[in-house]
Amino acid sequence: MNPEKYIVQKHPIWEVWKTAARLGLVSFGGPVAHLGYFREEYVKRKQWMDEKTYADLVALCQLLPGPASSQVGIGIGFLQAGMLGAIAAWIGFTLPSALILLLFAYFSKGIAIDWLHGLLVVAVAVVAHAVWGMARAFAFDRSRATIAVAAAILSFLFPNAGGQVVIIIVAGMLGSLLYRSHSPTAVSSISISSGKKVSFLLIFFILLGLLPLVAQLTSSPLVALFDSFYRAGALVFGGGHVVLPLLQAQVMTKGWVTNEQFLTGYGMAQAVPGPLFTFATYLGMVSFGWKGAIVATIAIFLPSFLLVIGTLPFWEWIRQHARFQAAFHGIHAAVVGILLAALYHPVWTKAIQTPADFCLALAAFCLLAIWKCPPLLVVIVSAIIGAFI
Repeated sequence: MNPEKYIVQKHPIWEVWKTAARLGLVSFGGPVAHLGYFREEYVKRKQWMDEKTYADLVALCQLLPGPASSQVGIGIGFLQAGMLGAIAAWIGFTLPSALILLLFAYFSKGIAIDWLHGLLVVAVAVVAHAVWGMARAFAFDRSRATIAVAAAILSFLFPNAGGQVVIIIVAGMLGSLLYRSHSPTAVSSISISSGKKVSFLLIFFILLGLLPLVAQLTSSPLVALFDSFYRAGALVFGGGHVVLPLLQAQVMTKGWVTNEQFLTGYGMAQAVPGPLFTFATYLGMVSFGWKGAIVATIAIFLPSFLLVIGTLPFWEWIRQHARFQAAFHGIHAAVVGILLAALYHPVWTKAIQTPADFCLALAAFCLLAIWKCPPLLVVIVSAIIGAFI
């Protein structure tokens, strides 16, 4: 491989952290909005990279499992200041929402469930909005819609994390056959020397294979928690909302959290800025206290570090292989189906108990999808109304 040289002006680690922290405090609206904030800050305002470099990095992260916006931030930090820059960028962007959700998990134990009911209901609107948007983007024709519906049905037949992995793999195989004639998008390449970066990919796969064995041998609840959240972070395609069914299969089936706790935390996660994956902080705190919060947060984001840094050297190769990209057409369609199944259970079945609940969820969906209201406003209003119904 003959890597291209791209010019990225280096900046101190402190400045990388400070910039990411500011974004972590104001970036409401989900991963798509986050990428808009990033472009405005890193490309337009600070001019740390040009449009093509940023577009390449976004495209790479869209192909990888995990939270795309966090991965873009990690990649920018890495290009600016190496591994320490990547860590600084991740901490800065993640810490605000993680702290808010940690405190919410601690103090919500004493809150009457009536006051949390609105958060359960607004989760229905948020997930429905995500399904609607993703279906329009990834399941817009007959074949993709069929894959999505089949994935939803199979998700009910095999409601565990292993079944979801098989669904994603099969959908990728179908995609590579059905959409291989689609030409890859032509963009400028981000290509860096592979060197030791290959070791990050090896670590990714080694952990994915060995952690379940280590969890069984040690019988440690924190090791089991790390294994569950690492696997969720490694297998989520399509953005933060898609982590819902994977985490539900991991934590609720093991009895670490209740349905009410799970959906309440998910509803609250919509109200905070930064990555939705900090939902893991809440779940870890509820399950095993502050140690669980730290373990779950590190575990769910670790695959993003390993994949982004490990795949950057091979970006040019990936972009030139239509069959590889075609697989993701099928995977993205399957993700829509998996999320559709999660919309019904556990989100709908737990939150919608009365006609008033349905009306509140419908109104919240209208505010999000039609009026484009900020998620924070919708969550606050829904929580207040939910307390009275």
